[in-house]
Amino acid sequence: MTTTSEFQHTSWRPEEPALSVRQVLTLERVQAGEPEVVAGADGLDRAVRWVHVAEAADVGVMLTGGEMVLTTGVLLAGDEAKQAAYIQSLHRAEAAAVVLGLGRAFPTPPEVMRRAAERCGLPLVVLHRPFPFAELTEEVQSRLVRAKFAAVSLSESVRTSLTALITSGAPLQRLLDGVAQHSGCPVVLTNLAHRVLATAGERPAVDDVLRDWERIARQAGGNEGDGWVRAELGGRGERWGRLLLCGYRGDSATGRLLADRAAEALVLHRMLGAASGRTWEEQTAHGLLTDLASGTVPARHLLPRARAAGLPVNRRTFVPLVVPGAEPERLDRVLRTLGLTGLVAELADGATAVLLSLARDQDAEALTGRLAARLRTSELPDAVVAAADPRTCWDDVPAGLREARHVADAVAGAALDRPAVVRLRDVHLRGLIRLLRDDPQVQSFAERELDGLLCGGEGELLDVLRTYLATGRNKSRTAQLHHVSRPALYRRLEAIQARLGIDLDDFEQAASVHIALLAHDAQQG
Repeated sequence: MTTTSEFQHTSWRPEEPALSVRQVLTLERVQAGEPEVVAGADGLDRAVRWVHVAEAADVGVMLTGGEMVLTTGVLLAGDEAKQAAYIQSLHRAEAAAVVLGLGRAFPTPPEVMRRAAERCGLPLVVLHRPFPFAELTEEVQSRLVRAKFAAVSLSESVRTSLTALITSGAPLQRLLDGVAQHSGCPVVLTNLAHRVLATAGERPAVDDVLRDWERIARQAGGNEGDGWVRAELGGRGERWGRLLLCGYRGDSATGRLLADRAAEALVLHRMLGAASGRTWEEQTAHGLLTDLASGTVPARHLLPRARAAGLPVNRRTFVPLVVPGAEPERLDRVLRTLGLTGLVAELADGATAVLLSLARDQDAEALTGRLAARLRTSELPDAVVAAADPRTCWDDVPAGLREARHVADAVAGAALDRPAVVRLRDVHLRGLIRLLRDDPQVQSFAERELDGLLCGGEGELLDVLRTYLATGRNKSRTAQLHHVSRPALYRRLEAIQARLGIDLDDFEQAASVHIALLAHDAQQG
């Protein structure tokens, strides 16, 4: 298990809450002193972590960095060497700024201090009106304390809410939705190859990010800035993902705190779900394929997600497939072995969907056949691949996935010796019945035709009838499949005819019962 220290090694550490020098100078109490920046104006966005009143020439030894130092310069007057050394001492201590109150010691800004501050980029601010330093200290310190308290409160609020989601078994998407709610900006989770695994936030804003993902991914690997906050995910010295807050509008310290807390929660979520749940990559493919197949989200709105997830989409041929009873891991292995690119995800009914993305010059039918053959020889001997016709337009992919699911549904429970690849043209009457199975009139027809067997609970006779009709009324094959003698089969067929009141040698009556049995099986399935 990843320890706290291991996690902190791979994530951003939140900074202490701070005000910038510029923000301090805009405070009402400071404005009363008529502040003027006389040097180091480029450093006004430096963070002020604390305010310190000091007159000693070697004040730098008492600082730890980020302080705004207030002084009257009374111990520096008349000694230009001390004035220059004072500024150098503050610079070495990484002070945020120095504020000099003009008065008896310095009626005007000292030129030596101004030049020294300009050289080292240290903001030097002079106050033209007498100003009680205690008021400034109190104002800034109280604001910093309030900000620190707010940061701690926010940190605990985020941690509590995300932990509650994890302990309740919430999926990854709900966890990211919580992060997006706290941050108020799009949230993107990626692997180390910048492939998008999941997103959260307002859909238009997320889509804007994904449309320009190639550029953003390069930026995400570098320095942060302009609201882009990154947290590395991993443990035990190994990184395996990144979390991005895209366009966060708050201060950087709070953004890093949010990213840090979110990363902690994501690491915990991954650890708890590693043993039994889907991997994040599988959840990404599942969400995308489910949204495509359902049609609830227009395909064009899903294109940025597909592209960001690493699926080639420009000038490609898409082949929707569904493989009943196949685990995603097995299909992934076969795709890698054949060098095919695609998304793989398990659907709600236990079947696994595959969306192949092929170059336009590749033979989609031949590659589908190779995939099915490899699956049968190396993974699942009885595997059947339900394939839709290839699509060259992304907007046609949802219809293709629904077609493949229909074919897979129609072929379920079909006779033995099925081909490795089944298409819509292969399912014939069975496919039609599957489409009509929920029609009340079809249900009533099936019940009426099979009443003699259904009411009597004759499950064995129903199985014999199913095999007999599926084999084209081949008595020898039916007897062989049920491991009975021909005379024993004849007795069963006679019992079936007596209970149903039909003659199975009459084609129309046999066809009617066959359709009813297909409808019954479709309804049960």
